Amino acid sequence: MDTFDLGRLALESGASLPGRLVYATHGTLAPDGDNVVLVPSYYTGTHDSYLPWIGPGRVLDTDRWFVVVVDMLGNGLSTSPSNADPEVRGPRFPLVTVRDQVRAQRLLLDHLGVRRLRLVMGWSMGAMQAYEWAVSHPGDVDALLAIAGAARCSPHNHVFLEGARAALRADPAFAGGAYDVPPVAGLRAFGTVYAGWAYSRDFFHDRAYQALGYADVDAVLEDWARDHEGRDAGDLLAMMDTWQSGDVGRGRPGGYEAALGSITARSIVMPSTTDQYFTLADSRIEADLVPGAELRPLVSDLGHVAGRPGVREAETAVVAGAVRDLLHRA
Repeated sequence: MDTFDLGRLALESGASLPGRLVYATHGTLAPDGDNVVLVPSYYTGTHDSYLPWIGPGRVLDTDRWFVVVVDMLGNGLSTSPSNADPEVRGPRFPLVTVRDQVRAQRLLLDHLGVRRLRLVMGWSMGAMQAYEWAVSHPGDVDALLAIAGAARCSPHNHVFLEGARAALRADPAFAGGAYDVPPVAGLRAFGTVYAGWAYSRDFFHDRAYQALGYADVDAVLEDWARDHEGRDAGDLLAMMDTWQSGDVGRGRPGGYEAALGSITARSIVMPSTTDQYFTLADSRIEADLVPGAELRPLVSDLGHVAGRPGVREAETAVVAGAVRDLLHRA
């Protein structure tokens, strides 16, 4: 794990953020710099979250590829409400858009001496950042793999997020974000609401949760509540703000459709067939808009969790096949 000082990052909103990026690299950068894969982090994820995919002979084979995994701003490691300078700590933390995240990552790659990316890929919010990379820097991105993500936050997705946000903010201890002690009840409520959206109807109906080590539905709910209980409320909401800001067409001529049409990277769009908020229907629209993109659905009962690193081998094998196809295609 390493840290890169961003100085004061100019944000899309006009504000600036004194910040730093935490990141990790794996493998060896080729002398010509032609072997780089960039993997942005996802909601509640860190650079370590992708480790099940990284290493010799794995999805991202470090015998061949130099893999850069970046912790997005707001995730609790890179500059976030919980660790920022006092002027922007807690509820004073500014909106950091997906485009801002990519701008920060471009500065990091310049620092590392990387100009061209053989592949940008990610799961969930990682996919949102990958799309933004392909639009913002078309000449620098050879290939794009968007797994269970989208090029913009849809209205339906926005509503789901607002439900989880409301559950957290309803805890009196949250105090409008100026809490002195963690709003535990709100954090647990946030995780409980989230659990129902993360998986699919079939995951619960067919008791697929048992294969993931859960005895029953209540165990799923308690695991999600306990996991979120240990997180910082401000960080969760800052990452949610980034998520809801996602839209590759914002402020660009021709909007969303033209932005996706400008992508030149070889692209595979890989939604989960049972995702309830990054839906197959939305991914089909996006794949149709990206020139030459392949829609390669990830057939799974895991809902949105399909394709998350380290969950289940069946989905990992499909992701690995897409990575091979994109990195080795002429």
